[in-house]
Amino acid sequence: MARQVRAEQTRATIITAAAELFDRQGYESTSLSDIVEHAQVTKGALYFHFAAKEDLAHAILELQSATSRRLARDTELRGHTSLEALMRLTFCIARMSAEDPVLRAGLRLATGGTRPRPPLSHPFTEWLDIVTARLLGAVKESDVHPDVDIDVVAHSLVCFFVGTRVVGRSRESVARQPRRTAEMWQILIRGLVPVTRRARYLSLAARLEREIAPV
Repeated sequence: MARQVRAEQTRATIITAAAELFDRQGYESTSLSDIVEHAQVTKGALYFHFAAKEDLAHAILELQSATSRRLARDTELRGHTSLEALMRLTFCIARMSAEDPVLRAGLRLATGGTRPRPPLSHPFTEWLDIVTARLLGAVKESDVHPDVDIDVVAHSLVCFFVGTRVVGRSRESVARQPRRTAEMWQILIRGLVPVTRRARYLSLAARLEREIAPV
């Protein structure tokens, strides 16, 4: 049992080290030797868990997917409206991305053309599915205009959110992401939400920024 625990800890250490390097310098510019040195493990330990750099990339994408699905499920189960659940999800991801190199590396891998192995979906496909489901719920709850094109809005929202994080990565601290997420929602709410419900969600965006901003 102790050996198994140590093996799991070593695997997690290697994944974190790889994620930090992928996020910092990119997948192509990171070698397995770099990861071994950064993780402070032997090459034998790395190859015991991962036969190739591609295996590490896939492990990071798997963890990113599991985190996204868990956060989506948690926000859905808390009894929020569909729109609030969607807003909370984006703020949670922004907060966790500021703290977790695995999520940041997952985004860089996804935007860099790394393809996950089936049956794992591409992160953007997964996010589009989640956003589409929440927007459909928001229309039914009259929190979003009934005549909007859900597919177009879902695509635009994912592009907006991903683009904000990608641009911010090279221009400012990741701690700025909650503020950028609030700015994104201030724009989207004015275009999507009926006037009678708009103040509620604009206020919510400001509150979520305060609640979820990194300390």
